[in-house]
Amino acid sequence: MAASMASQAAARGLRTSTSKHILLDKLKCTWLSPRRWLNLQEYQSKKLMQESGVAVQRFYVADTASEALDAAKRLNAKEIVLKAQILAGGRGKGVFDSGLKGGVHLTKDPAVVGELANKMLGYNLTTKQTPKDGVKVKTVMVAEALDISRETYFAILMDRSCNGPVMVGSPQGGMDIEEVAASTPELIFKEVIDIFQGVQDDQALRMAANLGFKGPLQRQAADQIKRLYDLFLKVDATQVEVNPLGETPEGQVVCFDAKINFDDNAEFRQKAVFAMDDMTESDPTETEAAKWDLKYIGLDGNIACFVNGAGLAMATCDIIDLHGGKPANFLDLGGGVKERQVYEAFKLLTADPKSSIKSLQGKMSALEPLVAPLPSKTTKNPLHLHMRADHFSI
Repeated sequence: MAASMASQAAARGLRTSTSKHILLDKLKCTWLSPRRWLNLQEYQSKKLMQESGVAVQRFYVADTASEALDAAKRLNAKEIVLKAQILAGGRGKGVFDSGLKGGVHLTKDPAVVGELANKMLGYNLTTKQTPKDGVKVKTVMVAEALDISRETYFAILMDRSCNGPVMVGSPQGGMDIEEVAASTPELIFKEVIDIFQGVQDDQALRMAANLGFKGPLQRQAADQIKRLYDLFLKVDATQVEVNPLGETPEGQVVCFDAKINFDDNAEFRQKAVFAMDDMTESDPTETEAAKWDLKYIGLDGNIACFVNGAGLAMATCDIIDLHGGKPANFLDLGGGVKERQVYEAFKLLTADPKSSIKSLQGKMSALEPLVAPLPSKTTKNPLHLHMRADHFSI
């Protein structure tokens, strides 16, 4: 059950680790609490890749149907792909409340792009990963559709066991890489990168060969691999995953789809990247929690949980479930919690109608004078609090 709670947390974009990152500055130690994951739309990730010289499909972004039509005409492509831009997966099989089926469409007629965009923009798209009512689509991406003759998988990620970045690749792309690793582990290739020297030419060429690129395409793929590593460093990424890294019939190596994870502790030097964070699809309570560096996930039960440490929070939720109850939330304050965060956490819990706590409602204003003057002090004793219906206990 702990695993199930962990997967829920991960799926909602929440870091569940409570490890602390220490920065040494003139012999002073500063504890930084991990924050929520940065969410970027597909077109934003493609733009970052494009700026680093990575080969992606030509694309435009549109907010209206007329803009989408103009973008389709400007592309002057043999075939066009129109994609609704939401953070949830499963767009291709989603349904709009306009009646349109599918958030991804292919067409050779630019006029059709305008018609489809008119049925996407301003309407809610529901997929397996969205809330029941779906998510309103405010932007669409109009891109050149390219044929793919062969698909591969490539990723760069931080690996603790190697104390640095690692390249991982497979000639079997376009599918779940975990399935490939389980069924044909011999098709997973790994290259450890020296953080001081970066990706060497022989490493890039060897990885390209392992991915199945031959002749001129091998050197082209190696160049793309090096550019992806440059992007990895440039944006302080913890992972750049390209699936598929494809080969076209015209002899091009193109990054067709990519996922980028960022080191959220690098926000202070990646302001332009973090300014693109799209929180419009986030739950309002989770958004408010994120402002105070609280890890919160709303659940459907009636027992509120207020806990120090993600592991303990998950265990608490599972124990409640084991004994027939249902947790109303997952809330981890983190080891470096301060008084103001505790106060804001109480506000979040008392605002949830499913787990109303009458003994605290109306007393939040009384707590404020006690909390507000002490924003810089850290609580000495970790709190482990469960609250149910009209009572709570520590």
